[in-house]
Amino acid sequence: MSSPDREVRAARNGSARDSTTPTGRRPVVAVTGAARGVGALLTRRLAASEHIKHVVAIDERRGDVTEAQWHVLDVRDPAIAEKLRGADVVVHLALDLDLDTDAAARTAYNVRGTQTVLTAAAAAGVHRVVLCTSAMVYGAHPDNDVPLAEDAELRATAEATGVGDLLEIERLAKRAPRAHPGLNVTVLRPAVLVGGGTDTALTRYFESPRLLVVAGSRPTWQFCHVDDLVSALEFAALEKAEGELAVGCDGWLEQEEVEELTGIRRMELPSAVALGAASRLHRLGLTPSPAGDLEYTMHPWVVSGHRLHDAGWRPRWTNEEVLAELLEEAAGRHTVVGRRLGRKDATAAGAAGATVALLGTAALVRRARKARRRL
Repeated sequence: MSSPDREVRAARNGSARDSTTPTGRRPVVAVTGAARGVGALLTRRLAASEHIKHVVAIDERRGDVTEAQWHVLDVRDPAIAEKLRGADVVVHLALDLDLDTDAAARTAYNVRGTQTVLTAAAAAGVHRVVLCTSAMVYGAHPDNDVPLAEDAELRATAEATGVGDLLEIERLAKRAPRAHPGLNVTVLRPAVLVGGGTDTALTRYFESPRLLVVAGSRPTWQFCHVDDLVSALEFAALEKAEGELAVGCDGWLEQEEVEELTGIRRMELPSAVALGAASRLHRLGLTPSPAGDLEYTMHPWVVSGHRLHDAGWRPRWTNEEVLAELLEEAAGRHTVVGRRLGRKDATAAGAAGATVALLGTAALVRRARKARRRL
């Protein structure tokens, strides 16, 4: 599906950034997770903005934005309440969605961290908290509307990487204003995030020698560049939009368009084979991605983003441009069913094509069994 002209969208987005806050005053904004990833990009952007009075940066290590006031601590530490005192807005980005993190430890950090930040923000007199989850919380289903409205039911399950944590964060966001009257909670839900070294099961999909397509499925692809997510987070921090906000490129791409743009051919498998293999390999610890991740490459979960659009925000990137950047970042990497291959394995998979790549998963199983027998 085609996207609007980039120059027009860029002009709209730029004009939205130049406007003042609704209250006419410059807020003090605190950012958690400020030394890494999206948090570092947002901290730098806010520190350079004439519309922000001051930036409070919180992380477990100090970042390199010298204009911010840094506090080094774990977001689960109740002492964070004192560090947030005087802030008008908190943007909470201290989340761990790494594929290689132990699932129980990841949940303990993500959920407890969000609980602590919401409680501490209320205690410190902060009036707005901005959270970031993912459009994955809507779930990928064959009967989803294309696109989904922001108020569509959250029908995801906890079977995909980190989605259970994101759903719990969404529940905390709903409960917080009732538990803490006067606290406004805004939630951003980006589409497939790309850029800045983002590494997820969905970005790894494009590192495979063939694009796995489950027979009878209806894949649709919508991306969100990290620059656009940072821009939308700034927009929310400046109180120009609130509520649940979906973020992504305008429109979407069908699977056939993705294959044409990438030049990567498909490998089509029956659903039972694809899901069964993904489940078994994950149980054996041979791939980081559970079978639930595969659902997001099978069914649509495209979002409209109309609330941000209605408030005057526009993405600067198109789906086609983000996909091109994703391919540049993926160059030289080789992944089969979510597992990154070494150079030797990748050469074999590339030479023999998709069939050998699939058979390679069976080889991984045999290798793991032999290793266990030697112990």
